[in-house]
Amino acid sequence: GVKESHQMAIFRIIAAILHLGNLEIQAERDGETCSISSEDEHLNNFCSLLGVELSQMQHWLCHRK
Repeated sequence: GVKESHQMAIFRIIAAILHLGNLEIQAERDGETCSISSEDEHLNNFCSLLGVELSQMQHWLCHRK
């Protein structure tokens, strides 16, 4: 009973969440910061599926504010 356009949006969100779970986050030496490679395939897929900017997502996944 769900329209095909809504199904595709739901599938896109689910796929993005699954890619987000596969991100490789590297902890820095101090243990308080982390980083994500901008060449991470899963980050690229996540951003393209949701239409968000890669550099912004990379920054905000690693900063608390």
